[in-house]
Parts: sequence; structure tokens; C-alpha cells
Amino acid sequence: MRLLFIRHGDPDYVHDTLTEKGHREAALLAERAPGMNLGSCYVSPLGRAQATAEYSMKKLGLTAETLGWLKEFPARIDLNEFPELCSAYPNAEKKDGVYSPRIVWDVVPSYWAEHGGCMDASGWRECGICRSSDTVETYDYVTAEFDRFLAERGYVRDGRCYRVEKENKETLTFFCHFGITCVFLSHLWGLSPFLLWHSLALAPTSVTEIVTEERQQGIACFRGLKLGDVSHLTLGGEPVSTSARFCEVYSDSDRH
Repeated sequence: MRLLFIRHGDPDYVHDTLTEKGHREAALLAERAPGMNLGSCYVSPLGRAQATAEYSMKKLGLTAETLGWLKEFPARIDLNEFPELCSAYPNAEKKDGVYSPRIVWDVVPSYWAEHGGCMDASGWRECGICRSSDTVETYDYVTAEFDRFLAERGYVRDGRCYRVEKENKETLTFFCHFGITCVFLSHLWGLSPFLLWHSLALAPTSVTEIVTEERQQGIACFRGLKLGDVSHLTLGGEPVSTSARFCEVYSDSDRH
């Protein structure tokens, strides 16, 4: 089995759609789509992913099925209830003196460096952030949906590997988001999602390719062949978006 995770194009988060640049990126991706063997396609319900997928689906004459659990990882934390965690989110926004609920995984390095449990393969579930939010519950829900989806296609989760009940060489393509892709990769590889959220930067319209490997009959694991491939942008002369990346040096003050 072959899995492709394609991030949406450069986002306009306020309106949940694509910027002009994002539309250019999605169009360049679509130009490469005929040679990518996208197979069966699935898409997040969010507008920016839908708009990205639309270009490739139109090019190929296909449709993509919308799956609710492909939306960006929705876990949130309420700092009004847990002010001791404000050091993890120093740029948290306030409205009328009250913190707005925020995504749970955008944590500054000083916090996760000091609180190493976030990065532990199993201990992350007990870290302060997870005990103060719906992170674990949400993670378990979306990964269970992902495993159910794979089981329907012959690969059943068994410990840290997958039991092959039926060989399957199908390609499954998911047009989705950075955060949720890291969740699925962490689940496949037995890693903390925080480790991937803070170690990877998958650029808009980048393609991540994961394939099964069955070295022992009936036992499959997943290996990465490409992480965040943006060759379609390079070949098309389109600069890679910095969305999902922060400043390379601190003097790049516009990307803090």
C-alpha cells in the first residue's frame, strides 16, 4: 500500500481558503498529478484543502471523497483554566482580557526543551499540555479512524505493526494539513506527535510518500520515501511558501 499526504496550498486561514500564491501552487501540483499515480483520493472538509484538491481532481477527471477526520488536528487548550501553561504559548491572543482557545501543538522551544515528556514516545500522553487539554482524546479518535480506514483495505493494526489480511498495492492520497499529517506519521512510526510537530516543516502543497514494507509475510510497517517533496514548485519556478516555518534567524522578525 502507498500513502500520499498532500498539504493544502499557501493558506488564507482567516477565510479558510488559498492565497493567490496558494492557487498557483495548487495549479503546479495539478500539472504533475498525471504522473503521480494518486489512486483513490480523499480530502479534508476544510476549504483550503478542498480548493487544493480541486485543481488535481479537475486535471485528472476524478473526485475526492471528503473525510471529516482529515481536518486539521482540532485539539485546543484553554489557558484561562491552566494559566501555568502560558509559558508554553507566550504569544497567545487575548480578547477583552481573556485568552482565546488555541491549537495545542504550537509550543515554543523553551517549553518542550525543559519539559522533555512532550517528546517521549509514550510519555507525551501524560505531559502537562495533554493533561490540560483534549489532545489525547482527539489523537486517539483520529488515529482510530485512520486505522479503521486501513483495516478496511487489508491492513489491521497489531501492536506497533500492521497485520496483512489482504495484500493491497493501492495508492491512497490524502489532501489535508500539516498538523494532522504529523499525527498520522507519529502513529505509524510510534513517535510523539510533538516530536514531528516541532521537527518537520511540510510546506504548502508538499507531497509526503509512505509505503508499506512486508519483510516478514503478514507483518507490515510503513516507511517514508519522501517527506515534504516540493519538486513541482521548483520545476514551476514558484518559491516555496514559508507557511509552517518560523524565522531562520531571530532578526527575521516578520516570522516569529
